[in-house]
Formats: sequence, C-alpha cells, structure tokens
Amino acid sequence: MPAWGAPAAGIAAMPTLTGEELKLTIERGQWAIDGRHGRAVLINGSMPGPLLRLKEGQNLHISVENRMDEETSVHWHGVLTPVHMDGVPGISFPGIAPHSTFVYEFPVVQTGTYWYHSHSGFQELEGMFAPIIVDPRGPDPVAYDREHVVMLSDYSFMAPANVLQKLKQEGGVFNYQRQTLGGLLSGRDQAFNERRAWARMLMDPTDISDVTGAVLSYLVNGHGPQDNWTGLFKPGERVRLRFINAGAQTIFNVRIPGLKLSIVATDGQLVRPVEVDEFQIANGETYDVIVQPSEEKAFAIVAEAVDRSGMASATIAPRIGMVAPVPALRPRPLDRMKDMGMDMSSMSHGQEAGPDSHADHTGHVAVPGMAAPAARGTDVMADMPGISMSMLDPLNAPQVKLGPGVQMISPLPRDRTGEPGQGLESVGHRVLVYQDLVALERNPDVRPPTRSLEIHLTGNMERFIWGFDGRKYSETTAPYMFRTGERVRVTLVNDTMMAHPIHLHGHFFELAHGPEGFHPRKHTINVLPGGKVGWDFTPEAGDWAFHCHMFMHMAVGMFQVFAVRPLPEKRS
Repeated sequence: MPAWGAPAAGIAAMPTLTGEELKLTIERGQWAIDGRHGRAVLINGSMPGPLLRLKEGQNLHISVENRMDEETSVHWHGVLTPVHMDGVPGISFPGIAPHSTFVYEFPVVQTGTYWYHSHSGFQELEGMFAPIIVDPRGPDPVAYDREHVVMLSDYSFMAPANVLQKLKQEGGVFNYQRQTLGGLLSGRDQAFNERRAWARMLMDPTDISDVTGAVLSYLVNGHGPQDNWTGLFKPGERVRLRFINAGAQTIFNVRIPGLKLSIVATDGQLVRPVEVDEFQIANGETYDVIVQPSEEKAFAIVAEAVDRSGMASATIAPRIGMVAPVPALRPRPLDRMKDMGMDMSSMSHGQEAGPDSHADHTGHVAVPGMAAPAARGTDVMADMPGISMSMLDPLNAPQVKLGPGVQMISPLPRDRTGEPGQGLESVGHRVLVYQDLVALERNPDVRPPTRSLEIHLTGNMERFIWGFDGRKYSETTAPYMFRTGERVRVTLVNDTMMAHPIHLHGHFFELAHGPEGFHPRKHTINVLPGGKVGWDFTPEAGDWAFHCHMFMHMAVGMFQVFAVRPLPEKRS
C-alpha cells in the first residue's frame, strides 16, 4: 500500500520517486498550513519533498537542481554514503551553487527508514526535508499489511533568522509557561522552598524547549491538525507506521490512544519488538511501529511537543473523513535537580540503575511511565547533603574551560538511558526507554573498544551559546581525531539543562547496553539533561559532521568534525 497513505479531503497525495535515476528540484515558494500560507523551501514543489523508495543493492544517481539564488545541499540522514556524497557544505563537499545542478552517486547498502534534508542556511527549518524508505533485497523481516510514513516537523511563520535573533537577545523569550502564583497555590508547580532554591541559582525549571508552540506549528507530513492527515487501514491489518522527526527544534512524545505500539526498528535498524503505549522521538530519530487496530473506528496519532506547548495530530481510520477525539495537552513538565546532574539518588542507593532492568533500589521492577509523581518540596539543593554551587567547577571535565559559553558542569551526571523522557516519568502507562532496545541481528563489529573519548555538551541558556567541550565550532582549533577501523567508546556528558539529540554522519554506533553482540544501533541519540550516554563505533575514513540536531543549537556552535585518518603503514 502507498507509504504516504490516502489523501484526506483537500490534501494532495504525496509523490514517490523510485528507480536508480532520480531528479530533485529545490526552489522557494509558498505552503499552506491549516489554511494559512507561509514561505517555504520546496523539493519538487512540496513540503515534505517526495518519498524516495529505494532498494537495497541499487546504484543511485540523484540529480539535484538548485533553482534558488542561494547555495543549497542535501544530506542523506542515516544513509551510508562515500564521504564526498554526505552533503555538508564546507566539510564533505562545496555545496550546490545557485542555479546549478549536482549529481549524488552512491550504492544503497542498507535497509530501513531514513530521510533527507538541507544542511545549508535555515532551509531545513523552512521545509526542505523528505522521507526515504529502503526495502530489502529479499523478504522483509517485519511482517505488515500496510504502511504509512508519519513525518513530524515544526514550522514557524516567523523567519528563522528572526527566531534566532530573539533567542540570542533573551533565552526564554518563547517560554509562555513560566510558573505563576496560581501554580504555587494549586500545587501544580514547585513548592515555595523549591522556587527559592532555583531562583538563587538563576535557573528556570520551566525552560524545557528554546522554541515553543508560541511561535511553532506542529505538523504531520506537512499538514497541521485542522488538515486532518489520514492514513487508512482495514480492521485486523498490521499497519507499519514509519515515524520520522524532522523537527528543527522539537522533541515529540508520541501515542495513539486505544492502541498498543510495537517498536520494531529505530534509525532504520531492526530491534526485537517492544510493546509500549508511548515513545519519545528526538530530532533526527526514526522509529518503525506496528499497530493492529481491530475496530471499525478512527484513532488519533498524537505527537505532543516535549514542553507541552502544542501538538501535531493526525488520524488512522478505515475511511477518509473519520475523526478521532484528540486528548487535551497534559500539564507541562518541570526540570528537577537530576536535570542539572545533581541527583543524589544513585549515590544514596550505592549504584546507578543497571542496564539489564528497571529495578529501583528496593528491588521492585519499575515500569517506565508508571512511577508515582514526585512529592512537592523535595527537589531542593538544601535537601541534598554535599551539593553546593562550588560543585559546578569543572573538576570532572578538565578539557572544559569555564567562560560565557559554559553556564555549568554537571557534578553528578548519570546514565539516564533507562529513564523515560522529560515529563513521561508518571504518565500511567508504559513508555519506551533506550534500554528496552535490543538489536534483532548480531552487531557487525563486536570487538571491545581499545580507547575512549569523553565529550561534554555545554552551553549557556541565557546567552544562547552551545558547543562541545566548552567551545563553539568557530572557536575550535582541531577536530576530534580517529583512526580507520579502530574501536572507540565515546561518552557524551550533558552539562546543560536541555536535552540534545546528537547525530553522527556516515556511521552507526552501538549503545553500551544490552545483550553482548546485540547492542542497539543508532545514528542519533538523545542525551537527557544531566545525563550521559556511552556508545561504541568503528570509524570510517573521511571528515564527518557531528552535531546536535536541535537546529538552532547547531547553528550557534554545537557542531564538530570527526576526522578519521588511515592507520599509518608499518615499516618493514
């Protein structure tokens, strides 16, 4: 069945391109969202652009014509290509000059759900993105009767350059959900002693997202909630939903009320099926989900922004025109001490939570998303012996230099891959966590790492400065260096109070948990505030972009290069 689904009333069917010789045109135009028109960068006249339906083993030739008066580029997100075809101007190729054509050529060596987007200017924010499906040569290991692409994104009618300018002037300018006196009196927000402690640290616990629903529209396949994008099914069918987060600044929490979600792949890589009620998808990630509706009724696809300032929604139904009730936005989350890397619970319990279970310190098995809400008045620095602001000195990050771009260093960062995303700790149903993921097939390289590298994710939220190891990309003097074919353990430590989805071009890496030889493989990983994530990878020769997929974070400096060079030849 068509991966884009059938068109709902007033929504044109999305195009699909197949074969080995493909052509894309890039131009500026207008796009309508819930009846309102805005500026966009269109691929073949649409946003998102056409679905590329590829086949494992193809030799692909994609001609990209730039009809604009500005440079453009196409990066094949998650697709393994030769480095000069990766599509990052100034790193792997010169870019596609105005009114010129560039031909990408590469073999298709994998299968799964991926996407492509611009790596030039603000074009990705303006709609230059589209999905990719790579079908296997033989039978698909995932059994399904029908499929739909569900491409989530965010769009602002305000020009992206103006959005960034406002963020530089005031970090929380788009946060319209700050705590109020009413929240204090009703018990919804922090207690008074918590607020006083956070105020002393000049920290705002409601600052979950930089850019919010105050200025963003949240879309499914380029359409707003009023458009009611609809994917069809017949009761009893196994429906494969290929979720892609093409959001520039938004992490989404996804659920379909009334249906269980069986996670079968992430970032194009198959995993052992995991049944959940909800999952969080960060910028740049993909998840393949199987649902099996048995009733002749419509179901709502709900994708809440992580800060609960808005949502994208769509429908799956037996017939066009059917509508399912969309639940109201849930209360917005608040940052806690653990989001500053100041959680003492692991120390008081004697150890961090292990990767093999979600057991708490009493030995009871905790289901992610089913925890009781935290008691008010307990998230205060004074309640944590030994924690003080002096612990924000970089004792555990000697490579980081304190300065205007480093607001803090997490004193007690912890592995949070066994935790749900922000705001999902006590939603009352099961939420996917990274430690649920186990590779379906054996990892291609099971060698242990021979060396390690720790990279700190740093920033200053008030000044809107972001970087790696305390430096913006413009301030770096050298890339991170690797040798071809070595095995390296990379540990990312988030020293900020915002989540950062980190993407490595040209590679998959194995998360450092799971059964030996079956660690989950990804190309993008969301590092929670105050958290750390370890992964192993085998470098391939070339200069590869490494960056946060929060576009504004990358644009102001959270970008680096993994420079991979051949091993030196042995002298006889």
